[in-house]
Amino acid sequence: MSIELLSAFVAFAFVSSITPGPNNLMLMASGANFGFRRSVPHMLGIGIGFTFMIVLVGVGLMTLFDLYPVSYTILKAGSVVYLLWLAWKIAHAAEPGTSAAGGTPMTFLQAAAFQWVNPKAWAMALTAISVYAPTRSMAAVLLVALIFGMVNLPSVSVWTVLGQKIRVILTNPTRLRSFNVTMALLLVATLFPVIFG
Repeated sequence: MSIELLSAFVAFAFVSSITPGPNNLMLMASGANFGFRRSVPHMLGIGIGFTFMIVLVGVGLMTLFDLYPVSYTILKAGSVVYLLWLAWKIAHAAEPGTSAAGGTPMTFLQAAAFQWVNPKAWAMALTAISVYAPTRSMAAVLLVALIFGMVNLPSVSVWTVLGQKIRVILTNPTRLRSFNVTMALLLVATLFPVIFG
């Protein structure tokens, strides 16, 4: 990969990782509801899970979508349903310190598995492989995955810090509930390009 292409790829990885999407909105909500430290497994699950996803997309899953286009449609439909369920959970999250349902942060494995139903993650992975590793050689795929992983984790962590900073304002249960409902609605809004695009 030339230095120009590498620079373009790092910029793509940064912009696509730092902009709002399901992962970042859920991390902001997690930071607000549970704090930074309790959200670390969620952040690591995103970073490592997405990196692993890029590798698998590069070494074969793109071929599956090329051969069976309906499989991508099925994936999108499942993703929409799952994101709607997550939005409902965020909107109904328990107050910090309570043990009600929805009162725990996402685990490492849950966050890693979430990448497989996250429409933005799929778009990012498919674009990264198509544009920056078009040969789909193992070396190119691994380089793209490694760079994306190095850029993604710090980028998504910013959203958790933002959520943690907002937490000071959300000590009132009404404000926290309003914040969670807003985050849930924004998460639903991220589905519009998937449904109507």
